[in-house]
Parts: sequence; structure tokens; C-alpha cells
Amino acid sequence: MHSISIAQRRARIGVRHRLAGAYRSADPAEITRSMVVLHATDPATVHLSVAARGHGLGPAQVEQALYEDRSLVRMLAMRRTMFVAPADLVPLLHASCGADLAAKQRRTYARFLEQAGIGDGDAPGWLAEVADRTHRALLVRGSATGAQLSKDVPELRTQIDTAPEKSYSRPTNITSWVLVLLGTEGRIVRARPNGTWSSSRYSWAPVESWLPAPLGDIGIEPARTELVRAWLHTFGPAPIGDIKWWTGWTLGQVRKALTGIDTVEVDLDGIEGLLLADDLEPVADPPPWAALLPALDPTPMGWQARSWYLGEHQPRLFDRNGNIGPSIWYEGRIVGGWAQRKDGEIVTRILEDIGAEATALVATEAERAAGWFGAVRPIPRFRTPLERELTA
Repeated sequence: MHSISIAQRRARIGVRHRLAGAYRSADPAEITRSMVVLHATDPATVHLSVAARGHGLGPAQVEQALYEDRSLVRMLAMRRTMFVAPADLVPLLHASCGADLAAKQRRTYARFLEQAGIGDGDAPGWLAEVADRTHRALLVRGSATGAQLSKDVPELRTQIDTAPEKSYSRPTNITSWVLVLLGTEGRIVRARPNGTWSSSRYSWAPVESWLPAPLGDIGIEPARTELVRAWLHTFGPAPIGDIKWWTGWTLGQVRKALTGIDTVEVDLDGIEGLLLADDLEPVADPPPWAALLPALDPTPMGWQARSWYLGEHQPRLFDRNGNIGPSIWYEGRIVGGWAQRKDGEIVTRILEDIGAEATALVATEAERAAGWFGAVRPIPRFRTPLERELTA
């Protein structure tokens, strides 16, 4: 069995993830495609993930790619998680993940509506009708917020208490349900938000006016195969369990997707991994590099088995739900964490001895990050122990 060393896997991070200086890009869409997708649960992550991998870029260039060129699209996909994807990958993500997610969301929402007695005995039909009317209203408006659409479709203001017996439960209107459902169905997309680039107060637009072509019907199995192929190019070699975790599919679904890909089994320091058969040639070590990656960046969140790049730093850099905070990388491994204070200062904490040269590279990246933030002060959506400590 062919062996791939930890050093080689770390070299691939520097090159394939565009974190080593020579491999950075001035194109936000190209950067995103290199990572397959960017995590977007926290809106600031998208911009800061691009910043770490880019040169000659600022927030304005990312916003242009998202909302003017529309070469990047924000959507729910794997694990019902928000991502930003290259526009040409959207049909594949919709076929492999979105359509199945839409079916699950319809069942969930219809169940809550039935429990509340909404729909005169046909909650699924009632929900479908409200969704159709919301879509038509959005086509007329061109773009709109949920509040604006609820004026056109009053049913969006229907209040549902999903857990009436629980002390923490609060009634909520179904506007977000319908918008999420239309998004997973591939009928609408999140458009420009109100506020700064770290805002999540999105407006919405019909997909017909946003994407250059219809989503089409790729088919779930071919789409899943191509998504796994793209993941293996960026994150391979890796154990099959990492693919299962990243996609959120069952092991059987992952194995089925892999039947359409020519892969080889490789030894990863005693663990069996998979690699594309045409990707066995080693990647040359890039020059020494450092990077400041934001919370939920796609690099540390790309694998479930993390010891080879995380070491013993998980307790300080992750929250209790497995979300990583801002991390410092040096030559393919995590060596510390960082944060932005209220006054804009970027503070770093190196958690192991990396030497003077590496420390200087980290300081350079901290200066670069401070320039990107400008006057914006986003707080990570998921606070981690070290990030809290650095901003106390």
C-alpha cells in the first residue's frame, strides 16, 4: 500500500488550500473553488477565509463576487450547513444535497403545522401554496426581505409554537421556514445583506434573476460522485470517515458515490485513507508559511480526524459543539489562536515553540488581517475558550 506522510498532507494544505504565499489568488471565486465551498454560517468567515488565501483583495472584491458578478452563491448544503459555493457548483450541490434537504424540511415544517392545526387537514398542501405565492411575490419585487414578503403573503406571519410544553419555547412566525424551504428547493437565493460584510440580515432574490442558467437535473448519484471527487482533490488523502462526516451522508451513500471514482487506498501513518488514483505524485514543499484562519474556516473543518494537524490544542480552540474558533497555522498545522479586540487590535497566542522565523511570519499575517477588518468588528458566532480569553 502506498504511504502518504503527515508532512506530505501538510504540504498539500499549503498548496491546495492556497495558504502558502505563492499559491494565493486575487480571485475570490477561484479561492472558493480551491476549497470546494466556504463555510458561511458566520458571514464574516467567508470574507476572512478569502482574505487568508488572497492577495490584492479586500471585502469589496468579495462582495462584488457575491452580489454583482454572482460568481459565488450562498446556500444550504451538506449537513444543513450554510456555505458559499462557486456558481457553477450550485447545480451539483443542489442535486447531491439540496433536494434531499428540501424534502426533509417540508416534512418537518408540515408536521409542526399539523400539530398546530394549520391547513384544514392538508398542512403539506397549505405550505406548498404559501411557498408558491411567496415565490411569485419575490418575482414581482425582484428582491426583498422576509418582512417585505410577509406584507405580500400574510400567511407568512402565521405563528407556530414548536414545543409548547417546554419553558424555553417561543412562538415564531413561519417566514424563515418558507424562505429556507424555497432556498433548498433551488427557487430563491440569499442576496445582499443589510449592513456590513459581517451582517446576516439578508434580502432574497429569485434564482431566475440571479443565476445565468437553470439548475437542471444532474441526478443525485452523479452529483454526489462529482462532489466527492472535488473533496478528495482538496482534502485527500483522507479516511472514508472524513468524507462521511463532511458530506453528512451515510457510509453506504459515500461508498456508492466512490464507485464512480478511480481511487487508491493509501496508508496514513497506520490509518487507511483514500486518494484519487491520478494524484499520487507528491506535492513539493512550499516555502515556509503562516496563516490566520477565521472561526469555522473550511481547512480545519474539512476533516473529522484532526490530530495530524491539530495536536493537543482542541480544548482551547473548539467549543463544546465541535466548532473551531480563529486559529493560527504554520506549515500545515495549528500552532495557536487569535482574536480581534473591540478597538480593532489583532491579538495572537502561540501555544507551542515555533521559533523566531515562524513567529515573525505570524506577526506579518496579523498585520494583514487587521488591514482587512478596517472598521468592522464582527464577533464569532461560536465563542471558544481562547478567543474569549484573548478578548477579555
